[in-house]
Amino acid sequence: MSEKAALIEPHIPALRRYAFALIREDSAADDLVQDCLERAVARWHLRRGDGDVRAWLFSILHNRFVSQRRETLRRGRHGPLEEAEETAGVPGAQEPAMVHRDLLRAMAALPEEQQAVLLLVGVEDLSYAEAAKAIGVPVGTVMSRLSRARDRLRRLMNGERPALLRRVK
Repeated sequence: MSEKAALIEPHIPALRRYAFALIREDSAADDLVQDCLERAVARWHLRRGDGDVRAWLFSILHNRFVSQRRETLRRGRHGPLEEAEETAGVPGAQEPAMVHRDLLRAMAALPEEQQAVLLLVGVEDLSYAEAAKAIGVPVGTVMSRLSRARDRLRRLMNGERPALLRRVK
């Protein structure tokens, strides 16, 4: 096993979890992780030798996600017609499934910046410094985004509707 593979391979499950949490689609998350790993290997020479490989990989993944999201917003979402007809169902009266669904909807209602920080710190267990490095913001920004994300998520899970902005002329 090469040095690169030995340093990268242990982080693949965490990268996949983060990608799935961002995208919520298995195949797209796998594609994002694959793209991240290809970039990491191709740009291995650009990595700082004393830098944290985990934070570097999460940075690449996050930046690829943001770039792909911007491109999707510009072009619009495209997919095979077969997938458009598939419907995902939630079993009837199973409370845990409904709570899970509500949590995913509440997460989706958070701004992208808050989602990223909440997932990196809360799910992937990155330190504030590692998360800050991964998304390229100061540690204080990570802390404030995390606080706001947790507060807003708590309010959404308790049934509060997100405030809608009015257009003022």
